[in-house]
Amino acid sequence: MTTHLKSFLSTYAKLSEPELEAIACQFGLKKAKKNTFLLKEGETCKDLIFVEKGCLRLFFTKDEVETSVWFAFPYSSAIEIYSFISEAPTNYFLQAIEDSEIYFLSKTQLNKLYQTQSKMQEMMRNFWEDVILNLLKKFTALQTDSAENRYLDLLQTPTYLAKIPQKYLASFIGVTPTSFSRIRRKVAIKHKSK
Repeated sequence: MTTHLKSFLSTYAKLSEPELEAIACQFGLKKAKKNTFLLKEGETCKDLIFVEKGCLRLFFTKDEVETSVWFAFPYSSAIEIYSFISEAPTNYFLQAIEDSEIYFLSKTQLNKLYQTQSKMQEMMRNFWEDVILNLLKKFTALQTDSAENRYLDLLQTPTYLAKIPQKYLASFIGVTPTSFSRIRRKVAIKHKSK
């Protein structure tokens, strides 16, 4: 079992090695080729996903325009939280944007772990809080920051620029691809003039 998954789980609760092993061994492992959908609109999100390799994108479509909401890089999680918790059909798609390897824990297995692992409730409470805080941070940035500032925030995470196509990044910060290119040029010119 991957040490990266165990390390990820340990960030949310203090777990002994036997506890870690008991939780981690409930995750299944699968590979997803580039462009494979792990979740489609109208389906129900049934799995909590941990990305071991590759990159996943959560997005929705409206009027045939895709809007990227979240990217999951190696050693991070991916989930459509509303559908997972409510068991309602999702409005989102979860897609591998490069060849990926993921660990997944079904909601059924998660519920069983709640019964058998005393620290599971604490771990998942901390996990949900982390997910919600990150979503609120992104939502607030979209509402209050300028597009240029949202782009500058992207620059603080080089992985985004290295792995994600520009058209996905543009929708992620709430601008068109044309505006994204213009902002990039503007920021590059400012940087050179310093």
